[in-house]
Amino acid sequence: MNAPLPLQATDDAGARARRQAEVVSALSPLVPAHALLWQREDTTPYECDGLTAYRALPLVVVLPETEAQVAAVLKACHALQVPVVARGAGTGLSGGALPHTLGVTLSLAKFNRIVKIDKTARTATVQSGVRNLAISEAAAPHGLYYAPDPSSQIACTIGGNVAENSGGVHCLKYGLTLHNVLRVRGFTVEGEPVEFGSEALDAAGLDLLAVIVGSEGMLAVTLEATVKLVPKPQLARCIMASFDDIRKAGDAVAAVIAAGIIPAGLEMMDKPMTAAVEDFVHAGYDLSAEAILLCESDGTPEEVAEEIDRMLDVLSGAGASRLEVSKDEAQRLRFWSGRKNAFPASGRLSPDYMCMDSTIPRKRLADILLAIQQMEQKYGLRCANVFHAGDGNLHPLILYDANDPDQLHRCELFGADILETSVALGGTVTGEHGVGVEKLSSMCVQFSPGERQQMLALKAAFDPHGTLNPGKVIPTLQRCAEYGKMHVRKGLLPFAELERF
Repeated sequence: MNAPLPLQATDDAGARARRQAEVVSALSPLVPAHALLWQREDTTPYECDGLTAYRALPLVVVLPETEAQVAAVLKACHALQVPVVARGAGTGLSGGALPHTLGVTLSLAKFNRIVKIDKTARTATVQSGVRNLAISEAAAPHGLYYAPDPSSQIACTIGGNVAENSGGVHCLKYGLTLHNVLRVRGFTVEGEPVEFGSEALDAAGLDLLAVIVGSEGMLAVTLEATVKLVPKPQLARCIMASFDDIRKAGDAVAAVIAAGIIPAGLEMMDKPMTAAVEDFVHAGYDLSAEAILLCESDGTPEEVAEEIDRMLDVLSGAGASRLEVSKDEAQRLRFWSGRKNAFPASGRLSPDYMCMDSTIPRKRLADILLAIQQMEQKYGLRCANVFHAGDGNLHPLILYDANDPDQLHRCELFGADILETSVALGGTVTGEHGVGVEKLSSMCVQFSPGERQQMLALKAAFDPHGTLNPGKVIPTLQRCAEYGKMHVRKGLLPFAELERF
């Protein structure tokens, strides 16, 4: 099995130019002239995704317009053994769409057609470049919508959602992308058609839908998906619960779930984040609180009334210092507009921020928040926190200035510390943003060498030469060995435990 190709394969400008000319020559007959970019000024917009701290200039960018063109481009690249990185809207936050410097970036932006809305089956078949929110807009006349709602839903595409198994503020009740996708269709790295899942209740052969969803573009190129639609609830109301102590807020989350309540949404923000958001969108947040929870109920008016009363009782018993229930739809949307705008609001606090993503048991929410407060002192950087609290998915936003290399270095260390602490608390290094390049080293902490070898074996089954989105997600054995040795040198790991890396 060949190891994944490195992101930086050569520093030889002459070799790069020759390879670029070879690739351009091979692809020129396959797509219109305007769909093939290789001049620096044309490829620079593709040098990163939402993780702007890491950038690489692609050798060539291709913007195919038909499935036949996609297949032809993949076949040509496979023949030349040229790396291919599929790209959607570029809103990913882990560097999953970071280009390969000697590879092709395959933009699927032009695959933006809603193929079919089936109101009877409650499904939508859409191309991979369709925006998440556009699905719900198209389904609205039928009283339906697509439930997974990432904060970037106005821009992110369904192909990217499939790649990262994206969630959103309502994923606690309605599930992640995986739970809302029936079928995915696309091409293998060799340009051969492939389909996972089915619009029926079952599909022949191996059930590989759960393998492709969340595979971060490493196994196949997604061109079309069939997703579930759900009826729009008759009513939704949201509670804003304030707490004067972070631990009380964290314990309240666990108490709601322990009471047998599954809210439509259960989100948490700490004091720095609520201050940033309130100044940005004026959502009506309690700025005196150390943390606030947003707890939503949806369904029939009778169901909502009962569930809201139950949640108010639990939150009050957990020590909420203030409880406010949305009086109308406008106020409910204001409450959520604050949460949805947490990322852009943070952009006003600092020149740059790095949005982390890990998952911990709900009962450890307060522990990770208190640990992050100590890390702020340790690394000399601020951090604002917003959580999908109901399923323990954290999104700490570390504030830094990318123009200062030392700040970027401290930010990287800060982020790695959050991820490793999450694992130590019984969690994982990612929830919905994926691993990409950002969390490669942290994968060494969570997974054993044997587990990582199994991941590489699965990758090889789909992509034997490792040319589809190479250098992402699965760290090499050498990388993990070096990471382990660094931990020993810093006194963070006993020498006897080095073998687990």
